[in-house]
Amino acid sequence: MIRIAVANQKGGVGKTTTAINVATALAATGWRVLLIDLDPQGNASTGLGVSQSERSCSSYELLTGGCTMDEAVTATRVPRLELIPATVDLSGAEIELIEYEQRTHRLEQALDSAPGRWDICLIDCPPSLGLLTINALVAARLVLVPLQTEFFALEGLSQLLQTVERVRARFNPELSILGVALTMFDRRNNLSSQVADDVRACLGKVVFDTVIPRNVRLSEAPSYGIPALIYDLRCPGSEAYMALARELIGRLPAPAAAA
Repeated sequence: MIRIAVANQKGGVGKTTTAINVATALAATGWRVLLIDLDPQGNASTGLGVSQSERSCSSYELLTGGCTMDEAVTATRVPRLELIPATVDLSGAEIELIEYEQRTHRLEQALDSAPGRWDICLIDCPPSLGLLTINALVAARLVLVPLQTEFFALEGLSQLLQTVERVRARFNPELSILGVALTMFDRRNNLSSQVADDVRACLGKVVFDTVIPRNVRLSEAPSYGIPALIYDLRCPGSEAYMALARELIGRLPAPAAAA
């Protein structure tokens, strides 16, 4: 199973929107997809229409040993896309996990217990570089970084890249950056173009060619509990995420089920 952490310690960069819609696009192409909501806000769970009453077994219980993978997995409205939801209990997990042995490997151990069920797993990380994100980076093999085209974007990116290097050196030598996805791009704003140019000049081919635009339909979709690709397939945001998914697939090894 290919494991991708969708991470950026800066909030409001389109991380959850990217995780939901890329997961949906992958499922639409025939991949068996698991999305793990590791953010205490639970926005990925809400955005996929999973209510609070359906989250009795969540990523919190999975990390603390209160349930198994089979018990935590929840079906979504998207065929071939399953979810491990999140609850606010995760906000206390950072402190609780300190007492556990192998506290940085809890998610990895859980994923290792379910080989062959999914082709790919996306992990929606919280907007911080704490123990939850470290668990995701240890469990993953690749990191997808949504990056908002704003002035402070590169500042936060350098901190994330340093964290990835530390995790690679200490816990997970197989970890690497899959790519950086530029989000919330406003063609009417010269600053967006300037930031995009600066990021490409700094990181080169690590940055995906596809740029995700600011789009009202992307913002509206979560309130209906469905991905934007289902809410409005033809809106510019959905078309951009489909293009990003195609580009992303081109950087991945093909699983047997989707080949």
